Parts: sequence; C-alpha cells; structure tokens
Amino acid sequence: MAGTADGPVDLVVLGGGSGGYAAALRAAELGLRVVVVEKDKLGGTCLHRGCIPTKALLHAAEVVDTVTGSAAVGVHATLDGIDMAGVAGYRDSVVDGLHKGLTGLVRSRGIEVVEGTGQVVSPTAVAVGDRLVEGRHLLLATGSAPRALPGLDVDHHRVIDSNDALALTRVPASVVVLGGGAIGCEFASLWRSFGAEVTLVEALPHLVPAEDEASSKLLERAFRGRGITLRLGAALSDAKATDQGVTVTLADGSTLGAELLLVAVGRGPVSAGLGLAGIGIATDRGHVVVDRHLRTNVPTVSALGDLRPGLQLAHLAFAEGILVAERLAGLDPVPVDHDNVPKVTYSHPEVASVGLTAAAARERHGEISTATYHLAGNGKARILRSTGAVTVVAAKDGPVLGVHMVGDRVGELIAEAQLITNWEAYPSDVAQLLHPHPTLSEALGEAHLALAGKPLHVHS
Repeated sequence: MAGTADGPVDLVVLGGGSGGYAAALRAAELGLRVVVVEKDKLGGTCLHRGCIPTKALLHAAEVVDTVTGSAAVGVHATLDGIDMAGVAGYRDSVVDGLHKGLTGLVRSRGIEVVEGTGQVVSPTAVAVGDRLVEGRHLLLATGSAPRALPGLDVDHHRVIDSNDALALTRVPASVVVLGGGAIGCEFASLWRSFGAEVTLVEALPHLVPAEDEASSKLLERAFRGRGITLRLGAALSDAKATDQGVTVTLADGSTLGAELLLVAVGRGPVSAGLGLAGIGIATDRGHVVVDRHLRTNVPTVSALGDLRPGLQLAHLAFAEGILVAERLAGLDPVPVDHDNVPKVTYSHPEVASVGLTAAAARERHGEISTATYHLAGNGKARILRSTGAVTVVAAKDGPVLGVHMVGDRVGELIAEAQLITNWEAYPSDVAQLLHPHPTLSEALGEAHLALAGKPLHVHS
C-alpha cells in the first residue's frame, strides 16, 4: 500500500503522460511526495503514439522532399526508395532516447511510479490491482484515444486509426484520410511525400477549421499543388472493406477507392472505467468538468490535459501540470489563457497560430486591423523554396490579438508570436525590434511593420 507508512503521499497522479509527469516533476521539485500510476509507459500518447513519433516520420518525409526536389537547387540526387523498417528504426530511436531520459528524470526526483491500470475508489485513493495508493490529492491525467464515428467499423486493417498508421510497415499505394484537422493533415502530408495517392475528406468547408480561414485556404492551395486531392464540405456516408482495400461513400453519393482509410476525426477522453461516477465527479460527454484552476467538483481531485474539455495539446498539458502542482504547494499560479495557447500543424507547409482569428477578433473587439506579409518577399523563404504568409490581427489602434502563419518551419516562429499576444504588445512595439537577416523571423517583423504603418519589403 503506497503512502501508508507515513500516511498518504501529497499527490497521486493517474496517468504519466505530458500533463501527469509535468505535475509530478514540479510537485516533487516543490517538496511534495508524489506517486504516478501509469498503465503503459511514462510519456503517454505524446511521446509514444503522437507528437514525437509523428514528427519523426514528418522529418523523414521532409528528407524525401529534399532529395526529390534537389535538382531545383543544382544538386542531382536520386531517391532509391523508402526503407520503412529503417524509418521505423529512426523513429523508435528518437522515442526510446527521450523515454529513457524521462524515466531517469522522474527517478532522480524521488517520484514513485506504480505500473498498472488505476481505478479511483475514493476522493483520495486509487486502486492498482490489489494495491491501494492513497494521497491527499488526486490528479486525473489519463489523456485521450483516437475517436471513431458511429457506425464506422475501425477494423485496424483496412480502416485504421492514427495508432495503426504509426505502426504501418509499408507505404500504402493510396489512402483516404477522413478528417482535415492537424492529425489528418500531417498524415496526408507525410504519405504524399512518401509517394502515396492521398485524398483528404473533411466535412467542414476548410482544412484545419480551427485556424484562421486565410491560413486554411493557403494550406489547401499548397496541398492541391502537391497532388493531394481535397474533398471539402463532404461528409462520410459509409465505408466498406474489400479484398483490395476500402470503398468510401460520401453523403453526395460519390465513392472513393483506396488501399486504406485513415479515420482522423479527433480524439476522445479516456474516462470510462476509471470509477469517476462512484465518487461523484462531474463529467460532460466523457470529459471531466474543471474550473480555470483545473479543480473538479470534488475538492481533493483535479483533472487536466485531454481529459478536460478544450484544446488537446501536449504543451498545454505541461503548463496545466505545473499549475496544479504549484497550487497544491500553496503558490498562486496564474490560470492558462486558452486564447493564447500556440498551435502548430506540422504538415508541409506548416500552419502555426496563436491568439484570435480575424473572425473571432472582429466578433469580440469590433473594428480590427490586419496585415499580411507573403513569404515570397522573404529571403530565407526563397532560399528554402517555401511559400505562405504571416498575418497579424490587432484591435483598431490597440494590441495584437492574433498571429497566423503558413509556411515551412513557421512553427519555430510561434514562440515569439506567443510573447507578442500574451504581453498585449502593440504593432509599433514589435516593429522596432530587430529580426536577423536572412531568417524566416523577418516575416513576423515585416507584418508588424506593415501594421504599424511603416512597411518595408511590402508591395503596395
């Protein structure tokens, strides 16, 4: 029985993913005694079946694009083929290295990790098999799993989810990707780079529908230019596995044939079977209801990450884990402002944003100002042969409310954009800052120069 020799530990964390282990590390740093219950591996979905392995595959896809496009820069190289076993080995080496580092870090902080499936049996205890783990406070951090559609049979053979897609040992000849959010766009992008014929189906009018519409349109144009077929505003009617692959029927009666159908329609919270109803935890469609400080309706229980409603992002879960740990340690942390959480879709090209879209800013603040700087005028983007744009949204005569970017590697610029929006900088504040030349970061500076009324490399 954990935490009973000297009484309960200070914090029991159910789930060792991004939010759970961040909370554990920060709590231990602040002198709290912590136990983490994890049924799989520390690092959770992000490290093992999400952020890290998918980005490793996307880097392999970037290498393919570099080789196949090398003649355009005067380098004559040929692509002999894609060794998926070798790609998988590279991916796994990245994951394994990070996992070893994380387990060592957790161990060094004196955090006990209990392996097994945990079930909440009281507001202060989790049962793991025949073991009871007690704490003064419980943190629910069980994350999410791939979501399916009602009536759609994900057989994990012809109709697959993102976990299956990561485990593929071949490059499919053709794929229909159902869902135009970040997951769907990233897999569509990497498979197209690997040579697959890709059709991307999205029920809403645009890809990455949570992004600014201008960004969505730029991504759609780029995807079409890469030979990815888009079916936008198209809902799924049926999907049937065949001996040769899968036949997908859309609501308009049209059919699509492919070797595989990837169902990438989002992720749902892992809350079933945890015993939450037994202790009166309030939920909404499977999500645990929390306040801005991540407290549930049960005083000794908090919840974070993909388990609560809202954005599902690893870096948001990190911040939430730190917040919970500091609150339990008696500090007064500031709640996370979800409007100003940076988001990146790591496709080719990337889509990155922080803050309000133009539509949301107009609805909330009335009159706004916007400026768009196209990457065609940026020296580094020309060198990289990247297209896209940076758009800045500001309140009329007021601070910057949102930054929206499309282009290769723009995800690396979003940290500066986050500082701009979170500190409520005015365009004129940013316009006077220097951005090194030639870098992509100049595009962010140029957009602010234009919005401040003194454009430099911008055609009128």
